[in-house]
Amino acid sequence: MSIHVIGVVALVLVFVLGTLRPVNIGALALIATFLIGTLVANESVDELLAGFPPDIFVLLVGVTYLFGLAAVNGTIQWVIDRAVGLLGDRPVWVPWLIFVFSAIPTTAGALGPAGVAMLAPLCLQLGERYGIDRRMSALMVMHGSCFGNFSPLNGLAIIAQQQADANGLEVSSAALFFSNAAYNVGLAVVIYLAFGGRQLLRERRERQAPGGVGLPRPPAVEDPVVGGVGTSDVSVVGGTGSGGVRVAPSGGVQVQAQPVPARRTPLRIDQVITMVVILAVAVGALVFDLEIGFLALIAAAGLHALFPERVKNADRRIVWSVVLLICGVVTFVGALQRYGTIDAVGSGIAGIGAPLLTAFLLCLVAAITSAFASSAGLIGVLIPLTVPFLLQGEVGVTAMIVAICISATVVDSTPFSSVGALTLANSPEDERPRLFRVMFAWGISMAITAPVLTWLLFILPSTL
Repeated sequence: MSIHVIGVVALVLVFVLGTLRPVNIGALALIATFLIGTLVANESVDELLAGFPPDIFVLLVGVTYLFGLAAVNGTIQWVIDRAVGLLGDRPVWVPWLIFVFSAIPTTAGALGPAGVAMLAPLCLQLGERYGIDRRMSALMVMHGSCFGNFSPLNGLAIIAQQQADANGLEVSSAALFFSNAAYNVGLAVVIYLAFGGRQLLRERRERQAPGGVGLPRPPAVEDPVVGGVGTSDVSVVGGTGSGGVRVAPSGGVQVQAQPVPARRTPLRIDQVITMVVILAVAVGALVFDLEIGFLALIAAAGLHALFPERVKNADRRIVWSVVLLICGVVTFVGALQRYGTIDAVGSGIAGIGAPLLTAFLLCLVAAITSAFASSAGLIGVLIPLTVPFLLQGEVGVTAMIVAICISATVVDSTPFSSVGALTLANSPEDERPRLFRVMFAWGISMAITAPVLTWLLFILPSTL
């Protein structure tokens, strides 16, 4: 049996077993890497671990350590309280604010993981304070980041343009950026409507209606963990919110409770230094392109050494289960790439000879593979594969590149990408299994729908 067939079957079994049984999928993926590498590919242990992603490992450990520390000492709670004070009673706009905030770094040139690493902890907690469905907040963070992926300033756009130029293809950078941006805005609308946006709009109309039922304001209570202001316990009576703030006032009308007003507590010196350090990490990563994982790790270790009592047990906030999950899967997929499984599938598709079918299948390969591997690396591999049939002139060059790029990046919403892993890691521990299932299902739906929609929206019209 071909090693390619064995690898694909093993990948399917890993996900099936990890879904049906409470075994970490990353551990199963590492076991599959070891068995195939030693028994089939005759690799040494060093060789079979060549695909282990040290950059993702350091990124996840460093960022979750730093923001876990900021959560323990109350810094994140202070920022969220101030944001709530500025936004007031406008929960209907919070998901869109999350989307816009997440789009800014990538549009300005940062790669997705760097922007999400800084914004996911704040955006998810802001959504929680307003009772926004955590699934909506998480997906808005990820697709907001995807919005700016192909800005002319972004590294992904530069890679796509370089590969096209190197193979004699002319691609419109404006078409690439605006097509990807519009696609992700469309997905954001779907997310908003599917995960609670209609409820938020309905509640807004109820509040604004003459004689509408007033909203109860739960009393502020002291947060025993971080010393900030939390929300009081209220009875959950339905709706899509996951923050536990949907209540039924007397009269039976189901409405959204207002966020708790922030209490103006002064900042402590350790919180001031924490914010300065986080800002410095963001500037170093987003402006000077320094490795954000190591920056965050250095910052977290320094703060922990300076204020050991204020950030006691902050290192326990490192999400080792997510680290194992992501690193295990990426290591296995790296092995499949090393064995040539991905190239074999791509080359076989490129040689079919039917341009429209070839275009669709290449988009499908881009989506499925990129869900578990580097989007940037895959774009660099797949664009050269399109050259033979693009030169035939039957499919538009820009349309094909746009379709491949969108298909390869919208799947970053899976929990196996750096962007998805960081988002998952910043969710509450008891919510991670549920959020993982939602992100996995959403990511698979992206891998299926993106090739179809981009083929219909871009590739097919280019042939008419």
